[in-house]
Amino acid sequence: MTLPRAVLSLWLGFALLGRASALAAQASVADSSPFRALTLPAPNAVRTGSGRPGAAYWQQRVDYRISATLDTAAKEIRGREVIQYHNQSPDTLRYLWLFVEQNLCAPQSVTNQLNQPPLQFLGATFDFSCQGSAGGLTLESLKSGGADLRSTAQGTTLYVDLPRPLAPGGQVSLEVSWRFRVPPMGGGRMGRDGPLYEIAQWYPRLVVYDDVKGWNHEPYIGAGEFYLEYGTFDVSLTVPAGYVVAATGQLVNPEAVLTATQRERLVRARTSDTVVAIITRDEAEAARLARPARPAPPVTWLFTADSVRDFAFAAAPNVRWDASGWKGILIEALYRPSATRWEEVWKMGREAIKNFSEQWYQYPYSHATTFEGPIEGMEYPMLTFTPNSPSREDQQWVIAHEFGHQWFPMVVGSNERLYPWMDEGFNTFIDLENTARYFAGTPYGDTVEVHPLHLYPDHSKPGEEQPLITNPTQVRDLFWVGYQKPALMLHLLRREVLGTERFDRAFREYTRAWAFKHPTPADFFRVMRDVSGTELDWFWRGWVYTTARLDQVVDSLVAWPDGGSSVVLASRGTMLMPAELGLTFADGTTQRVQLPVEMWNLGNRFTYRVPGTRPVTRVEIDPRRALPDIDRANNAMPR
Repeated sequence: MTLPRAVLSLWLGFALLGRASALAAQASVADSSPFRALTLPAPNAVRTGSGRPGAAYWQQRVDYRISATLDTAAKEIRGREVIQYHNQSPDTLRYLWLFVEQNLCAPQSVTNQLNQPPLQFLGATFDFSCQGSAGGLTLESLKSGGADLRSTAQGTTLYVDLPRPLAPGGQVSLEVSWRFRVPPMGGGRMGRDGPLYEIAQWYPRLVVYDDVKGWNHEPYIGAGEFYLEYGTFDVSLTVPAGYVVAATGQLVNPEAVLTATQRERLVRARTSDTVVAIITRDEAEAARLARPARPAPPVTWLFTADSVRDFAFAAAPNVRWDASGWKGILIEALYRPSATRWEEVWKMGREAIKNFSEQWYQYPYSHATTFEGPIEGMEYPMLTFTPNSPSREDQQWVIAHEFGHQWFPMVVGSNERLYPWMDEGFNTFIDLENTARYFAGTPYGDTVEVHPLHLYPDHSKPGEEQPLITNPTQVRDLFWVGYQKPALMLHLLRREVLGTERFDRAFREYTRAWAFKHPTPADFFRVMRDVSGTELDWFWRGWVYTTARLDQVVDSLVAWPDGGSSVVLASRGTMLMPAELGLTFADGTTQRVQLPVEMWNLGNRFTYRVPGTRPVTRVEIDPRRALPDIDRANNAMPR
């Protein structure tokens, strides 16, 4: 039958419209594959698609010259500093942002107003308040070129108007005078204990301005740590006579502050494989008992440092001082004679610096020093604050963990205030292997690397667990989200997904490429993909961006007429991982089979045809129990 032309035209129009609508509907269907690409910032000349800094990469530089006095009678620090800010960005800046983090302890600070309960990290307690201390930083003057600058304090940040726009390639100098009363504990990371002072977050310092967010002025309220620019420090610290100072940087006036005997011992220690006592127990005790006829004048210690992002120091009288060396690096432990666990600390520290250097990246600084005191564990360039721990194992862990932070984030300068999994988590991961080496041959040493896996059931409860990407100030279980889960993630990526050789090559390249720079999560993901030769978006989605759970299942065991067997596997959880099968044959022999994650390419069921014609009588998935499978009751057949 022939249709009239008008009817035919109308029919064709409806047909074309229907086809277009169908195509549009198809185009709007989202890719639901678990292997779909992550949505990451587009690569550019600053941050490349391979995850490395590009030809146009830039970051700001800040140099500090600080002169400060520790007044132990008033329990106060008074300081003056000159900040030289180098604008290496392509942007003209009309204002700056500074951190004034002692305002954490100001009466009207967010932390003091909220009075949040301490965080529990297994046996350790981190109180991110100031324990009632009515502190805060007093800004006495802020100038540039002798002229006062307009500024506005916003909690732990300070907005500063520049007298004139700072063009790309330009520099501006700020002159700052300030003081604050040292709290007994300041946000769990600094404070005093009798005559002992551990001082950090203590001077006004520049906020990072980068290509990702512009000014990174997230406030300091405790849980989120630090993101700072690299530069040089020239620091003068005046302390009471008889005090010993340990600090970021190289001591440049040892003749003025150390005895000839102490200087000789330090020279010897730098090349010694065994401990050299710079100040012995007897000498520390004699100093404590000494009663000088008249008070001696204060003493000034001078330090310089290059390519560091922060400066901290500790000072106390009557301390023991042990040291040894490795490849010219001085590794030091300073502690009160009452610290009963500390006579082995020099060795714990030396082994950590050695292992991390040989495994990942050579330690770049002149010394690595740890100072015993009330702080449960905190890291700064070349210097850590660590306590006297209740056991040898606890002592080794905290010493190595805080030294591990020299790599993440002191060398690889990620944004701790947003991504603790990139510093605490990466550091916990390298610590686990280091601890296994240190205690090799003991039950503790031979099992410590799987510790995060054993924690999984208690910390990954549905509805309570949060993704790793969560801002740390909003994380309810920072011990898990910031430390243990990312360590488990990297351990499984290394051992179960990529293999040790490919993972180590990629992780070393990430560390090398971003040494003294500012990586983001996308940069890390891209380097790992580029070097390993493996698409890993599925892995990062499950571990970093979601709280996906793994449930690998042996669904059925099928016998074939020729005597062969097939195993039907299923993935009933929301997380994907490769699979390992343990097969038992009718003749009593066994076999292990590794199946790559691509087994799930076409969906959440996969049939594995066992090669050969020997009947399989039993099959188990994940026989080593290496994965965090949430339901092991369905892991074997027969059940």
